[in-house]
Amino acid sequence: MKYYVIAGEASGDLHGSNLVRMLKQKDPSSIIRGWGGSLMEKAGADVVKNYGDLAFMGFVEVVRNLDKIFKNLHFAKADILAFKPDALILIDYPGFNLRMAKWAKAAGIKTIYYISPQVWAWKEGRVKEIRKTVDKMIVILPFEKDFYRKWNYAVDYVGHPLVEVIDDWKEKAIHRPLSDKPIIALLPGSRKQEILKKLPIMLQTAALFPDYQFIVAMAPGQQDEFYTPLLEAYSNVSSVRDDTYNLLNQSRAALVTSGTATLETALFGVPEVVCYKGSPISYWIARQVIKVKYISLVNLIMNKLVVKELIQADLTAENLQKELNFLLKDETRQQQLQADYDGLRNLLREGGKASGKAADIIYEFTSQV
Repeated sequence: MKYYVIAGEASGDLHGSNLVRMLKQKDPSSIIRGWGGSLMEKAGADVVKNYGDLAFMGFVEVVRNLDKIFKNLHFAKADILAFKPDALILIDYPGFNLRMAKWAKAAGIKTIYYISPQVWAWKEGRVKEIRKTVDKMIVILPFEKDFYRKWNYAVDYVGHPLVEVIDDWKEKAIHRPLSDKPIIALLPGSRKQEILKKLPIMLQTAALFPDYQFIVAMAPGQQDEFYTPLLEAYSNVSSVRDDTYNLLNQSRAALVTSGTATLETALFGVPEVVCYKGSPISYWIARQVIKVKYISLVNLIMNKLVVKELIQADLTAENLQKELNFLLKDETRQQQLQADYDGLRNLLREGGKASGKAADIIYEFTSQV
């Protein structure tokens, strides 16, 4: 089989690499070409476009780079036609990949989407277009199957690939102690704006817990110098780079910005407080279009308030101090949280490795005449 894979972000490269590895295991003669990064390349894909050239965040940046985006679309279409794949596999990255799905459908190319766009959170009407253009949808969140069923669209749920990523890390990792003190992890996000909104409040909390070492997980896209003036006033604060899993593995608790990091933290069994703060205008707009009860993936998946969410005006050092004390000292709360985390893992494990199950589905679907 010949597969063309498009992953436009770091997470797509990670999950794409595991998928490529499983496809190669399933079909050793398969040829896989596409877009991604070093992880997909190591797994055996011929990567012709690096995701680092594709990341445009925010409306203004997208507008400024429209010419480059259209050139990328043109390149992808020409490269796919020349390669003549048995199937096009799209991994998340909806702004680009949904356009590619529409084109591929018109071109008569089998299209498989692995890791659904989060249309359940906003732009629910997009499902109509997805149903027309995506031949096979493979989802990684348990509630997505019911969501798509509501739209009369059958999808396959395989579990979440982060479960196997973290299991593999725990099996192979060399554990490096980060502090003699008990550790509280700070995961303030990846973009400058969100870091500057949340990290100073997290750091104010550090001053209230002098017996703990607070350690910031620096984002890959930000330089050390960006963090230095923020951290230097605090004697019990340090940082790590490219070592987030080792940090979580040693932490007693964590303050985490909303996103995939909330799920990673839970899968490591770390008690957490979910933090979100944006500009008043951005938050107001988001509340108008986002139609979900929670901002944390942990709570969304479990469909209840498992981890505390401090949003906008509620995100203060005083509230963080209160929640951290609760997580660190209340044994009943700790036991309940770990029971919920166990339930979360079971839901997301779904009887095996997500990437292996996805590879089986893709191979069988592509093999159909």
